[in-house]
Amino acid sequence: MAGTTAVTLPPRQSFSRITDIRPMPNLIQVQLDSFEWFKREGLRELFAEISPIEDFTNKNLRLDFIVPEDPFGKPKYEEEECRDRDATYAAPLTVKARLTNKETGQIVEKDIFMGDFPLMTREGTFIINGAERVVVSQLVRSPGAYFTLDDDTPGSPKLFGTKLIPNRGAWLEFETSAKHIISVKIDRKRKIPITTLLRAMAEAGEKDPGRTDDTPDLRTDEAIIATFADVDTGPYSFIGTTLDKDPIKNPEDAMIEVYKKLRPGDPATKENARNLVVQMFYHPRRYDLGNVGRYKLNRKLGLAIPQTTRTLTQNDMIAIVKRLVQLDNGIGRQDDIDHLGNRRVRSVGELIQQQFRVGLVRMERVVRERISVVQDPTQVSPNQLINIRPVVAAMKEFFGGSQLSQFMDQTNPLAEIGHKRRLSALGPGGLSRERAGFEVRDVHSSHYGRICPIETPEGPNIGLIGNMATHSTINRFGFIETPYRRVYHTLHSDDLRLLGRHVRKDVMDGKNVAVPAGTVIDQPVLDTLLKLKPRDVTIQPWVSLEVEYLTADEEEKFTIAQANAAIDTSGHFISERATGRHEGEFVETNIDRLDYMDISPSQMVSVAASLIPFLEHDDVNRALMGANMQRQAVPLLRPQSPIVGTGVEKQVAVDSGHVIVARANGEVVS
Repeated sequence: MAGTTAVTLPPRQSFSRITDIRPMPNLIQVQLDSFEWFKREGLRELFAEISPIEDFTNKNLRLDFIVPEDPFGKPKYEEEECRDRDATYAAPLTVKARLTNKETGQIVEKDIFMGDFPLMTREGTFIINGAERVVVSQLVRSPGAYFTLDDDTPGSPKLFGTKLIPNRGAWLEFETSAKHIISVKIDRKRKIPITTLLRAMAEAGEKDPGRTDDTPDLRTDEAIIATFADVDTGPYSFIGTTLDKDPIKNPEDAMIEVYKKLRPGDPATKENARNLVVQMFYHPRRYDLGNVGRYKLNRKLGLAIPQTTRTLTQNDMIAIVKRLVQLDNGIGRQDDIDHLGNRRVRSVGELIQQQFRVGLVRMERVVRERISVVQDPTQVSPNQLINIRPVVAAMKEFFGGSQLSQFMDQTNPLAEIGHKRRLSALGPGGLSRERAGFEVRDVHSSHYGRICPIETPEGPNIGLIGNMATHSTINRFGFIETPYRRVYHTLHSDDLRLLGRHVRKDVMDGKNVAVPAGTVIDQPVLDTLLKLKPRDVTIQPWVSLEVEYLTADEEEKFTIAQANAAIDTSGHFISERATGRHEGEFVETNIDRLDYMDISPSQMVSVAASLIPFLEHDDVNRALMGANMQRQAVPLLRPQSPIVGTGVEKQVAVDSGHVIVARANGEVVS
């Protein structure tokens, strides 16, 4: 047997003045977590949405889908074999279908094969027909309400509008006219006075899932005026003027008016009109704000509607109109639609879920038609009713033809990692190159620590394709978060973290000074504090090792110091003043006003930009070219360790999957 040779990595000497307190996260974790979410929760959500399927009469048969604990079987070929055979790395997807005969109570259960479902590899890719593909995350406008300035003509009063964007369903666009009338467009159709829609929604209010005892009944003029009396206090009475111009005074007529605007030419009956309003706003299959939309609406409008209520409610509408009236009266400020608090990431799991839903809805339609024409309900089984072709075709179409499913850039390991961490504003439901203006492409202050301000393509896609910053991550609602170290100004007297801290204000015991300002707290001083009445002790601002992840809109409330702010070995600020960021602006402030501190100077740039040594000395245009060109470098036959590096090289190599990494500690002996 040949002798074994120990291979050691060349030692790396760090000359950094700022030590990273936390290593970079796994650079492809976003892809892996998103697909894992789809397998664990996303698939169940979809089958819960279409279950149960009943015949058109709702009398005879009912079909339910049950997703087992592990619905995926064993893949036919392993990853390497799929590459060799030009096959797709996929596993059979099986769900249980339960057919219930309502008349006899007979139940038939069968396992239904839903097609071979492509699986994600350990490297965050998909192997489709032997070729590795990456599903690029999409950056889109978040569902929710957006208040923007419609008319900014100098000399005229500022008039605001609102867009209410659901995850699925009709868009509502509110606007204020120069005559101080508030109107609304439903799905880009003709305008109707807002009071007409409020009356129509109130008339169908028994179907409102968010209705409470406090929800006002807006069917009369008096109730509408009373509801908005607390905000409609400016020189122009917006609600009063709208009511004067609104010819509809009867709630049933209001529903018919809404029906006529949405279905011109169709005969409008009370029953048809009521069904339309209920289906359009209160039916979860037709109108869905999504988890994100409900979260954003509650947060922006100060509502406490349960997260499970994902349809529109009367309370939502009242809060939106109140905010719009306040803005028209000069109270509050408009939303910035390019702020990352208003844009979210649709990762691979959500994109697959969206496409799978398309296939399931088509399949549901076929099942409902078949179930309704069954001659003998006692002789039918679930297999005869279900046709999986629409689902299989939808998945093939997504992986093979979607703008966001792309052949992986395999020029070198950095190109692969960069491709998996890419964010695209293009694609279905996103922007187009031709329509995207300068504002949406530009670097925004909220990108700090979330999207790299340097790495973006040159050419028509500039600013529309971006890359996640090194330490950024995506939360459960799809908003990009970045980590910060918590700065403490006070600690409770029984908190052991007081050891080593500097007292900033005298600690009093009655009229006597128990611990004078400037004292360094050791064990005897801590014992003294524990004997006193419990209290908060003011300390020299101290940067802890605690890390908190903040979204762009949460960050606005705080003042955040930069990673290069001078601190001593214990974590106390050396100077009384420091440079920080507040509400997107750089400020020099007293250290008593700091809430957080950056965890690393490299947290604001992408992986490719963080591989450039002495990046801060480069012109930003040259850095952009350098970051892009690193991804085009031809890999060497005999790779060598760089003489000058930034410390990120090893992680890029490991996370790219091109390095064999032991899953457990040990020594390779043969």
